[in-house]
Amino acid sequence: MQGNVYLIGLMGAGKTTVGRKLAKLLLFDFIDTDQLVEQRTGVSISHIFEIEGESGFRDRESKLLAEISDGRQAVISTGGGIILRSENRLVMRKYGQVVYLRASLKILWQRLRNCQTRPLLQQLDPKAKLTQLMLERDPLYVDEADIIVEVGTDATSKTARKIYSLIT
Repeated sequence: MQGNVYLIGLMGAGKTTVGRKLAKLLLFDFIDTDQLVEQRTGVSISHIFEIEGESGFRDRESKLLAEISDGRQAVISTGGGIILRSENRLVMRKYGQVVYLRASLKILWQRLRNCQTRPLLQQLDPKAKLTQLMLERDPLYVDEADIIVEVGTDATSKTARKIYSLIT
C-alpha cells in the first residue's frame, strides 16, 4: 500500500489507540496530530484554545497536516475537527486513504464523560456539545472516508486488524 492512512472521527473514537496498532501491522510510522501540535508548541491543546481560540488551533493543525503528509507512509491519527477545513480534506485525499472510525454517541459519551482535557467539552452540558459535534461532523466524515469502520466494544487490536485487512 502506498501513502498514508488517515484516521478520522470524533474525539473518543479510538484513533490514537487503533492507529498505533495499525501502524505496527503495516510497519508504518505513527503520527498523532494533536500530540505533535502539543510537542511542537510545548503547551496543551486546551492552552492553545484558551490563548488562540479554536481558529488558531485549526491553523496550526492544517499547517502540520500539510507538512507531515507528503512523501510518507504513516498512520496519521487526526484531531476530530481536522475534517472541517476543505484544505485538510484535499491533503488527506491526495496523500492516502481515509478511514472513519465511527462510534455511537453512547460509546463516545461513556469514554468521554469524565474527561477534563477536551476543550470543546468544557461546558455546562458536554453531552449536548458532543451530540452537536456528531450531527455536524458525521456527514463530513462519511463523505471523505474511503472506508468506514464501526467502532464498538471490540478490542482496539481487532479494529486495527480489520482496517489492515480492508486496506492491504
